[in-house]
Amino acid sequence: MGDDTPRLRRHHRVLRAVGVVLAVLLVILVVAGGVGVWTVTRSFPQTSGSVDVPGLTKPVTVTRDSAGVPQLTASTADDLFRAQGYVHAQDRFWEMDFRRHVTAGRLSELFGASQVPTDTFIRTLGWRRVAEQEVKLLDPTSLRYYQDYADGVNAYLKRHSGAELSLEYAVLGLQNPSYRPAPWTPADSVAWLKAMAWDLRSNLEDEIDRALLATKLKPEQIAELHPGYPYSSHPTITDQGGGNPRTVTPERSPDAIASDASASPPSGPDATADPASYAAQLAQVAESVDALPQLMGPAGDDIGSNSWVVAGAHTASGKPLLANDPHLGAALPSVWYQMGLHCATVGPECPFDVAGFSFSGFPGVIIGHNDRIAWGFTNLGPDVADLFVEKVTGDTYEYDGAQVPLEKRTERIRVAGGKDVVITVRSTRHGPIVTDIGDAYAVIAKDQAGKLGVPAPKYQLSLAWTALTPGTTANAIFAFDTARDWTAFRAAAQQFQVPSQNLVYADVDGHIGYQAPGLIPVRAAGDGTMPEPGWTSRYGWTGTIPFDQLPSVFDPPSGYIVTANNAAVGPGFPVLITADWDHGYRANQIEVRLAGLLAGGREVTGADMSAIQADTYDANAANLVPVLRAVAAKPDASTDLQQAARLLDGWDYRDRGSSAAATYFAVFWKELLHDAFARKIPAATAPTGGDRWFAVVESLLSQPDSSWWADSDLGTTDRDSMIAYAAGKAWGETRRLLGGDPAGWRWDSLHTLTLTNASFGESGIAPIEWLFNRGPWHVGGGSSVVDATGWDATAGFAVERVPSMRMVVDLADFDRSTWINLTGASGHAFDAHYTDQTDLWATGRTRPWPFTPAAVTKAADQTLTLRPGR
Repeated sequence: MGDDTPRLRRHHRVLRAVGVVLAVLLVILVVAGGVGVWTVTRSFPQTSGSVDVPGLTKPVTVTRDSAGVPQLTASTADDLFRAQGYVHAQDRFWEMDFRRHVTAGRLSELFGASQVPTDTFIRTLGWRRVAEQEVKLLDPTSLRYYQDYADGVNAYLKRHSGAELSLEYAVLGLQNPSYRPAPWTPADSVAWLKAMAWDLRSNLEDEIDRALLATKLKPEQIAELHPGYPYSSHPTITDQGGGNPRTVTPERSPDAIASDASASPPSGPDATADPASYAAQLAQVAESVDALPQLMGPAGDDIGSNSWVVAGAHTASGKPLLANDPHLGAALPSVWYQMGLHCATVGPECPFDVAGFSFSGFPGVIIGHNDRIAWGFTNLGPDVADLFVEKVTGDTYEYDGAQVPLEKRTERIRVAGGKDVVITVRSTRHGPIVTDIGDAYAVIAKDQAGKLGVPAPKYQLSLAWTALTPGTTANAIFAFDTARDWTAFRAAAQQFQVPSQNLVYADVDGHIGYQAPGLIPVRAAGDGTMPEPGWTSRYGWTGTIPFDQLPSVFDPPSGYIVTANNAAVGPGFPVLITADWDHGYRANQIEVRLAGLLAGGREVTGADMSAIQADTYDANAANLVPVLRAVAAKPDASTDLQQAARLLDGWDYRDRGSSAAATYFAVFWKELLHDAFARKIPAATAPTGGDRWFAVVESLLSQPDSSWWADSDLGTTDRDSMIAYAAGKAWGETRRLLGGDPAGWRWDSLHTLTLTNASFGESGIAPIEWLFNRGPWHVGGGSSVVDATGWDATAGFAVERVPSMRMVVDLADFDRSTWINLTGASGHAFDAHYTDQTDLWATGRTRPWPFTPAAVTKAADQTLTLRPGR
């Protein structure tokens, strides 16, 4: 899964207009104590004793462990979800309120005119409108649970306001003192699914990247920079379509040599199309897409996840083990909220006995286990969004020779401190016209219109996206939470339509499984990688892949299943899922680790699963370092290059935080990407350094005379001279960054994580940022390794994407399971549980995960009784 809230534009004008002086005064109050301490702490939740909650029919017990993680026990399902809404609001209401403003396109109501472009985008897509339609599709029981949850949130709101809800409201009051949160509704919860779907949507960034590259490169060069999935060396999740789940590339030893690339590149963009003359505008589009609201965190090559499951035949306990760690953008608070939901007596009227990771603002548990099954998510990554070029004349558009009226609606955006903004949204049968959002989309539409022969005055661009069709995903979470076996789990998965995920499964009877759910379009023609003509049905969607034909595995002979965003199926799968899979380096390494344990006769333990989650083996280094060392062995090698080779000699290719070799290699990798590629391609396509670029360079290593290695300005003519140049430059750069003595170099000196509050954390006002941000933490790991602390080679070495949580579930004894969150249970700055799990997370450690009543009671640090309101 993909990320958790959009960051406000730095230096936005409304906050600046308030004045730094007021912000400084607020910080002085906070630090000085007195009124400041009261302002900060008044929102901290009551976690012991008792409190009256209107709407409850019977008391609900809320126990919290030493990390503040709550376990709720109720007599009825309705009380359970009322209590969940209440407890979520206690710890995270600002986050919930902020998210619903994003998903409804109402950020301007909070922060003023700077957020109108974001609101315009969201209103054009209509996330909230779709959510309201999905509420109407809820089955009666699910609708009741959503309303129960909303009632619990509102019970908390009735007795708390302003800074009593969260410190952020005190800061917001400096610029928008009249704001008051509205009551919570089921649509506020369901709208979060649209944010999930957007962040995990498809390969839109790859499509834009190809379009930008087409302005400067030949089709065969573009194909070199977008290589296909390496089916012969990296595993697929299933064997459908000729995939091979067991094909893996063993770890390279330090003495290994780089191997030839094995994958054939895709055909790339239309070779007959003339290069576009809109490079700057296309770059603006790429920047605009990257800036769009991404509530799961910033997108990038490393957005993904790891999950795998091992059958009991290979474990010490004789029962399955299941591991999951979704990789999302680093955010504060974490997108996840740990929680247990327990019926005092489990039965048909109250069927819940579940624990795991929830989303604040959303009822139920998203990832975790109940008393019978466990499950995990990674992003399948299908191509579920297409752009269509439309022939528009006045208020109509052409479709199969007829003029069809455009659908039109107006949206009023209320702006704090300013006048309302009214926009008109137009839609075709494919979806909303995004050309109206801004000039950037209009430029793409004009470019595509020219290529397709559409008169320029008539072009428009519409977006088809599966998440804009109301569906049943909102029902699925409760079905997962109460599933008792594989059949019920698959039935729940069938309702989980958007976003499409890889689901791994295990149960107490010893079964393991994998299911890919979701709405994945079937196209009449084309592959969805470039905009298609919208005026004809020839290129439209003809339906979706039937659920029973989606990839699925149950109790495979290997005894384990690995998913890490790698290809789910082989190249012979009868319908297109995507052309842009993750290239499988993480999946390969997980398979290598598991195969090594099993080949050695080891019975896998929970500790082994956690150790694999912390694996830092860098397959990219294993490919490149032997070549670098060979270049350094040449007689004409520079002194700097020779010193670099000595530092790398004997390195095991682990990106440990303490490693000097990992430090230097990261700097070298950044320099190589810039010198060999970034200088020759549009700036917006510059290499970020993730899995795709691992594959690009791995392929080109076997082509020492490729033109990519040559640069007359740098004096390079081939692979070896480019590597020598970049390596020598990197040696000097590392000395500049960390000093002249390599013995003192540490990767975690450069590779640091700063947790940024999702709303005010990038306000541009330092005192406010100090209030809400935390860090830095010094960590190991890296891009596209199993411990996926991703960094952007165009920006620096700081961590941008992370394993947002880690869990290992033991189906033999749920109380032996472990978990960890990126931050903590609380969304309140200065609360003891704001970031209290981050130190453990940063060192790869986890916490005990109590589940049974006895374990929950033993772990209880505080107990609160929620009583029916008097």
